[in-house]
Amino acid sequence: MVNPEEESPLLPVAGDAADAKRSQMEEEEPLKVPATPAVEPLPPPPRACGWTAEGLPCPHFSAIGEPVPRRQWNSSILACVGRNDEFCSSDLEVCLLGSLAPCMLYGSNVERLGSGPGAFANHCLPYAGLYLLGNSLFGWNCMAPWFSYPSRTAIRRKFNLEGSCEALVRSCGCCCKGLLEDDEHREQCETACDFATHFFCHPCSLCQEARELRRRLPHPGFSTRSVLIMVPPAEQTMGRGVHSILFIGGSLHSCFLLFLQLNWCYVS
Repeated sequence: MVNPEEESPLLPVAGDAADAKRSQMEEEEPLKVPATPAVEPLPPPPRACGWTAEGLPCPHFSAIGEPVPRRQWNSSILACVGRNDEFCSSDLEVCLLGSLAPCMLYGSNVERLGSGPGAFANHCLPYAGLYLLGNSLFGWNCMAPWFSYPSRTAIRRKFNLEGSCEALVRSCGCCCKGLLEDDEHREQCETACDFATHFFCHPCSLCQEARELRRRLPHPGFSTRSVLIMVPPAEQTMGRGVHSILFIGGSLHSCFLLFLQLNWCYVS
C-alpha cells in the first residue's frame, strides 16, 4: 500500500525542511565580524634642519635619521689671499677682483650658483650702479651690500654651511644657545648675520664666497663632457718615394729602348 505522504506534492521534503531550519537559525544569530587589528599611528616625520636655496625647508638627515652636522667654510673670512693648495692662483684672482672690481666678482658668484642665463649681467650691472651711487653720495660702498647679501644666505643654505651665529655659540658658548635650537629663529638670526657680514666686511665676504664656490662648483661656461678628437693618419712618404723611384726607372727603361730602336734604324 502506498504511503499518502509520499504522493502528496504539497508536503515539504525532509531535506528542504532541514535547509529552511538552518537558514532560519542563521538569520536569528547575529553576524560576527572579525575584529580588525589596531593600526599604530606612523611616527611624525623628523623636523626640518635647514633650508634650500629656494627658501624651502630641507631636512639634512643621514640614512639612519640622525641630523647631519653643519659643514665648515673652506677658508675663513680674513683669508684674503686664500690657501696654499691647487686653487691658490684662483684665490689670488678672487682677491684682485674683490679689491678692484667687486661687481664682477659678485656677478661671477651668482652665475656659479646657477641662477639661469643672463645672471652675470642681471646682477653685475645693478651692483655697479649701487656701488657708484654709494661712493658718490656717502663716500663708501654702503648701498651694494643691501643688494648682495642674499647670495651669502643662498650659499650657506645650499651647502649646509655653518652660520656666524652658530660659530659664535660653538666657540663662546653664549646664553642664547636655546634660541638657536628652533629652526625658524636660527634662520632669522643667520640671515641678519649674513647682512651684517656683507655690510661691515663686504670685500672679505665676497672673496670668501667666491673661494667657496670655486672649490665646490665648476664654472657653468666650462663643459665637463669628453671631446673625441679625430686625428688624420700621417702621410706615407716612404710609399710615395717608392712610387717615384719606380716611375723614374720605368721612364729610363723606355728611353733606352727608344734609343736602341733609333740606333737600329739608323744602322739599317
